[in-house]
Amino acid sequence: MPRTDITILGDGQMGLVCAAILSGQPGAGRISLWSHDARDAERLQQTRKSSRLPMIRLADRVEVTGDAATALMGAELIVSAVPTQFIRRVWGSMTPLIDRAAEPSIVSVAKGIEVGTLMTPTAIVRDVVTGLKSVPPAAQRLTDPARHCVLSGPTIAPELARFLPATMIAASTSEELAKRVQALFTTSSLRVYTATDPIGVEVAGATKNVIAIAAGILDGLQAGHNAKSALLARGLAEIARLGAALGARQETFFGLAGVGDLATTCFSPEGRNRSLGEALGKGELLASYLNRTDSVVEGVETTKGVVELARRLNVEMPITAAVHAVLYERVDPIDAIARLMSRPPKPERVG
Repeated sequence: MPRTDITILGDGQMGLVCAAILSGQPGAGRISLWSHDARDAERLQQTRKSSRLPMIRLADRVEVTGDAATALMGAELIVSAVPTQFIRRVWGSMTPLIDRAAEPSIVSVAKGIEVGTLMTPTAIVRDVVTGLKSVPPAAQRLTDPARHCVLSGPTIAPELARFLPATMIAASTSEELAKRVQALFTTSSLRVYTATDPIGVEVAGATKNVIAIAAGILDGLQAGHNAKSALLARGLAEIARLGAALGARQETFFGLAGVGDLATTCFSPEGRNRSLGEALGKGELLASYLNRTDSVVEGVETTKGVVELARRLNVEMPITAAVHAVLYERVDPIDAIARLMSRPPKPERVG
């Protein structure tokens, strides 16, 4: 079986995890990991360790570089592990450098909604490629949705790094690409399923981060298990409503990418969005928390995008609106909960 040359864009937690997983796979050929910071790239290349995930030691076969052209050389599969709000900038500079001899496909592991455009990660990449005046033919092919695969699911990066049992979804309009990604990422500790609803998987991955912030707020306030379970159920209903309005399939939100990822993010003590919410529930200011963390908390910016998307599509998302009020309108978390609890009674509706 021919091996696939792979480039990973981004040396954050998921980028590191993907490099560690792929380095042990017989179907992976050359593996290149790109960092936006040349000094970080040099340090990682030399030490094979990162403070972002200290339990991982990168295999010697993983080439780490800060040079984009070197990273993309011969890439047949590009794993986009760049935080959502930086995708446009990174791909704007990367796309013209894609190897003319290659015919790459993309695997996106980012979870978010771009502020302003309200696009999902794969849509951002296609938009960037479409908007560039001169790109190699190989890059032009990336405007085709069938060349994009979304890899998502209930996967807290530190647990993946410790090789604890986990599952993911490889979703693409191309069944062939989804199966190819499935084969590359499936290990003895990671089971990958395929799906054909990438928009549903991306919407689920983005919006669950917003609900996770709310879950953390409840933890910080010590609001109890009843409140948190209700939050997950009603949060899932919001996610499903938004997904349906965007053309996603309802069943996607009741599988691994939906309720599975939501539960993990809301309950894991290592979840970045939940941890932020817990700090807010305990009284810490948003700016203070973000200043003391090295990680990008995707749900913070995504909340802006989801609120605007819900407004445009006329989708009711009260929990998301409450999170937005806490993050950006200086509403006290206790007052935000009071507003939710005082909403008029109505029949339960899911999706």
